[in-house]
Amino acid sequence: MSDSQRHVVVEADVEIPVPAAGEVWAVGGVVLDQHGRSFAQKRSPDRRLFPDCWDIVGGHVEPGESLLDALAREVEEETGWHLRRVRRLLGITTWTGDDGAGKRHEADYLVEVDGDLDRPSLEWSKHTAYDWFGPGDLHRLKENRAPGDHLIHDLIAKVLRVHPNAT
Repeated sequence: MSDSQRHVVVEADVEIPVPAAGEVWAVGGVVLDQHGRSFAQKRSPDRRLFPDCWDIVGGHVEPGESLLDALAREVEEETGWHLRRVRRLLGITTWTGDDGAGKRHEADYLVEVDGDLDRPSLEWSKHTAYDWFGPGDLHRLKENRAPGDHLIHDLIAKVLRVHPNAT
């Protein structure tokens, strides 16, 4: 077990795929605060993929890295928080970006983290803002997205429907 997942609890029914040789994977984590709102950060306008769009915490799985290790690493790099618990697999999608890197598989999870949720430590070279989204804010997640590109919106909406304490 690696250092990044030493204290991470993964619920027994949570699937964590093992990438096949040559597959490109990404991971994402939906983090909720004590009010049931979901965290999202705005990607910088100069990012190649999804510039100036709201996104969940996550990123690419490095060669030889497990999805769980990648998720823990991305949470820490992008927020300064530490992955504590993987509660549920929200879905696996396959998509192709406009960056020429080809087809990607993405596993997105509902996670719990340790750290000061009021003070994430963003990677300011990659992100320009963060916010917490409740049901009344979901429309903002579609800002600057291509028509029909509602993955982040739909993912967070799905989580908030399951958590009735969302504000």
